[in-house]
Amino acid sequence: MASILIVEDEKSINDLIQMNLKLMGYECIQAFDGSEAISILETHKPDLVLLDVMIPYLDGFSLMEQNVFGEIPVIFLTAKDSVADKVKGLKLGADDYISKPFEAVELLARIEAVLRRSEPAQRVFTIGKVEVNLDQRIAVADGVTADLTNREFELLEALINNRNMALSREKLLELAWGYDYFGDTRTVDVHITKLRKKLNLENNIKTVYKLGYRLEV
Repeated sequence: MASILIVEDEKSINDLIQMNLKLMGYECIQAFDGSEAISILETHKPDLVLLDVMIPYLDGFSLMEQNVFGEIPVIFLTAKDSVADKVKGLKLGADDYISKPFEAVELLARIEAVLRRSEPAQRVFTIGKVEVNLDQRIAVADGVTADLTNREFELLEALINNRNMALSREKLLELAWGYDYFGDTRTVDVHITKLRKKLNLENNIKTVYKLGYRLEV
């Protein structure tokens, strides 16, 4: 799994990001100021950098201006949310710019998108005896290709992309059905039941009481 350098001076935010990324299987390296980030880069080359702008010693913009990250993709993660700041960050070479506060689901989606652009290898995930190729949109359970509908696969992809995280039914509707869906959230329960049966994932797709579901891997 990819390694990610988190450059954020607020320890609580840095630790929260690290916790969420580790749940997804990412390797994390923490830095709390610009100088520490430079020192880490002398011995480690992460696959991605999450970079705050307002950090001590050398701020995020200065680090980018000095090109300390080279070809490593960078996502700014900052409270500086003006259009001018976003334009500056992107012109300095950042691959994305996320304003605080943000949802963990959004951050994970942005990270996967940047990593996919920088390393366009096929995304294949194994869950027990199930192998899922997200790019080919194929799920194989016990050696047999499962007959999934487009919606079932969208739901499976949402669960995989947010594995080990509890997702509400409303969030799953948003991720798999889209923002403009106005149907009953019970449709999520119906599709989850079908996914469990078709892929034998009864022990992996957990029901989260009074909330929704979590894919445990």
